[in-house]
Amino acid sequence: MRFRKRRAAATVTFWDHVAELRVRLISSLLAIGLAAVVGLFLYNWLLDSVFLPPYCRVLVSQGIDRACTLVITEPLDGFKTRIRVSIYFGVVLSMPLLLWNLWRFVTPALDRREKRYAIPFVLSGVLLFICGAVVAYATFERALEFLISFGGDAVDPLFSPGAYLGLITYMMIAFGVGFEFPILLVFLQMAGVITPGQLSSYRRYSIVGIVVVAALITPSGDPVSLAALSVPMYIFFELSILVGLMLQRAKRRNTELDR
Repeated sequence: MRFRKRRAAATVTFWDHVAELRVRLISSLLAIGLAAVVGLFLYNWLLDSVFLPPYCRVLVSQGIDRACTLVITEPLDGFKTRIRVSIYFGVVLSMPLLLWNLWRFVTPALDRREKRYAIPFVLSGVLLFICGAVVAYATFERALEFLISFGGDAVDPLFSPGAYLGLITYMMIAFGVGFEFPILLVFLQMAGVITPGQLSSYRRYSIVGIVVVAALITPSGDPVSLAALSVPMYIFFELSILVGLMLQRAKRRNTELDR
């Protein structure tokens, strides 16, 4: 990229970072927009094959004998729902490019050896995001059962497309973002912002912080979703410390070789 070639040997200023951020944001938004167009054409398949089955199974488990359909209460509900689901789908589909742009933006803070982790960063980020979305989808049925049963027997679940699809897609994205937690910690260790020893000393506070963050980004607020997100996040916290120690040893070895 011309921006990087021109600035390779010069000191990067604040406005250089702003210009780079603008390029990365525009590229990311274009990717989401193009992927969202694909989501518009796949909307019916996504609705019938992905989003509605958990709701249908909950109706069966609750003994509710009626059609598994969503109810439109406003004229614009259908239009807004299709657009919203398409944008969510666009975010998921363009995730590799979003992570690549993020990596390209933060690489000036890393040395030459650490920049080699670009491909592992993107691949692990995509894999973790997919794992988070799958966990959210797998636990959504239990979460929905809890939310419906908590309302009592006199409450008949009739969901609008905006409310229901907004909940399930937001949960999948929230879990996907939450599963990126170890990548953030590893990057902070690579950039020298924090050390594995400091993370270890914050272990007690991290448990409370992880539960609080999981509760904030979990839209349903049920205990099933809270546990499904907070437990993996804490495991990732411990794994990121191990990865940080390995990177620290590798950096120390490379420093000794350069002498």
